[in-house]
Amino acid sequence: MLFILPAVVALALILVLWRRQKALAALRREVHIRNFSLPPRLFAPLRTQHPHLSLKDCQLVAQGLRQFFLAYLKSGERYVSMPSQVVDDLWHEFILHTRDYQAFCDQAFVQFLHHTPAAALGQNPEQQSNHGLRRVWRQACLEENINPASPSRLPLLFALDTKLKIANGFHYVADCQSLRRLTDNGTSSTLIHCGSDLHGGDSGSDSSDSSRFGGDGDSASSDGSGGDSSGCGGGGCGGGGGD
Repeated sequence: MLFILPAVVALALILVLWRRQKALAALRREVHIRNFSLPPRLFAPLRTQHPHLSLKDCQLVAQGLRQFFLAYLKSGERYVSMPSQVVDDLWHEFILHTRDYQAFCDQAFVQFLHHTPAAALGQNPEQQSNHGLRRVWRQACLEENINPASPSRLPLLFALDTKLKIANGFHYVADCQSLRRLTDNGTSSTLIHCGSDLHGGDSGSDSSDSSRFGGDGDSASSDGSGGDSSGCGGGGCGGGGGD
C-alpha cells in the first residue's frame, strides 16, 4: 500500500501537467490565429472576382475567414462547413499561396486544413455538412457573445454575403420568425436560411459553452433547410477532420 500511493500521486501529477501543456498549446494556436494577418496580395484577386468590394470590405472578409478558422480550432478540429461564399473565395486564394498557407496551418492546427465540398443544410440530420455548419454557427455565435439558440443578430461569418451583396451568396436571418414573415409575405425570391435552426445537433462543443446561455448544447433538433474542391453547395464549402 505504501508503494501504491506515491505511484498514484505521481500519475495524477503527470495527468495534470499533460492537461496543462495541452491547454497552453491550444491557447498558443488560438493566439496565432487571432494575430495572423493575411498576405495583402490576396485581396487583388478577390476584388477581381467581386469588383464592387472596397479594401475595407476585403479586410472584413479576412476577419470572417479568421472566425471560420477559430471555429474549426474550437470545434476540436472536426469537420466544419463554410457558410459564406465571399469568405470561401478568399480561402481559395489563400490556399493557392501554398507556402504561406502551409506555414499558417502548421502553427494554427499542426496539420493541413484541407478544403472539401459541402452541401447545403438539408433535411437529413446525419449529413456531415449539417453537423459542420452547426459547429461553425455555434462557435461563431459564442465568439461574438450571441446566444446560438436564440440569436439577436447574425455573427459576422453568416452575415457577410448579404451585407456585401455577394452574387450567389448564402443568406441568413437571425431568427425563424423573420424568415417565416418573409416567406409568408412572398417578399424574397432568394433562398434564406434561419440561423437559430442551426443550433443543436452535433455541434462538436461541450456543455460548458451552452451553459452561458442556459442551453443544453447538443440536444436541440433542427428542421431547417481533405482535398481541393471543384465547387460548393448551398451551405458553402468545408474542411477538417471527419465526424
